[in-house]
Amino acid sequence: MALDQSFVGRSYPPTTPYEVGREKIREFAEAVGDTNPAYTDPEAAKVLGHPDVIAPPTFVFAITFKAAGQVVEDPRLGLDYSRVVHGDQKFSYVRPVRAGDRLTVTSTIEAIKSLAGNDILDIRGEVHDEAGEHVVTAWTKLVARAAQEG
Repeated sequence: MALDQSFVGRSYPPTTPYEVGREKIREFAEAVGDTNPAYTDPEAAKVLGHPDVIAPPTFVFAITFKAAGQVVEDPRLGLDYSRVVHGDQKFSYVRPVRAGDRLTVTSTIEAIKSLAGNDILDIRGEVHDEAGEHVVTAWTKLVARAAQEG
C-alpha cells in the first residue's frame, strides 16, 4: 500500500529538549573511533574557539532519528516499519553541537515517492538550541521495501 502523498509538507511538534553531555560526546567519539581532542578535552575545544567540547558531525543522528519516530509511528501515514531500511543521511550545520546544548528537533516530511513498488520517505529534522537558534538540519531517507508477491 502506497504512503499517503497528502503528508508531504506535514511537520510534527518539536521534541522535548535533549541535553547534550560531555560524557555522551566522549562515548560517541570513542564508538566511531574519532580521536579529535575537541570531542573530549574542553581546553582543546576552547583553543578552537568553542565554549566546551563539541560533538562529532554524526552525533546528532541519534536525536534526529529518534525525532523521525513521530513520523514513522504515525498510523495515518501507513508506513510498515518492518519493511524499512535506512537509505541515506546527510547534515547541514550552522554550528557544531556542543556539550550543554539543549536541543529540540522538528521533523517534516519533505517527499514521498514510489519506485519499483518501494516507498521512499524523506524526512527533514530541524535542530534548534534552547535559545531557538538553528544548529543543524538533518535529512533522513527511509525506504519501505515492496512486499514480496506470492
